[in-house]
Amino acid sequence: MSQEKVDLRKEQKHNRKKILKKQKMEHILLAVGGIVVAVAIVVWAGFSAHTKYEEKKAETPTYYSVDTSDLTEYLSSLQD
Repeated sequence: MSQEKVDLRKEQKHNRKKILKKQKMEHILLAVGGIVVAVAIVVWAGFSAHTKYEEKKAETPTYYSVDTSDLTEYLSSLQD
């Protein structure tokens, strides 16, 4: 091996703890970043689906007819 390779190997061996610590930190940051992106995508998809559901629900309102004749009859009997 050439002297440059030997020197490089010695430097790597000398700084092994720093290198491993840096690699571990990069791995953790990459994992956290991936989780953040995944959560953002899930939240975005859920929000979009909820918005579309609410829009569709607002387009078709539901109307109910109520027969109040019995109630009116009861109230008039109370007043007599």
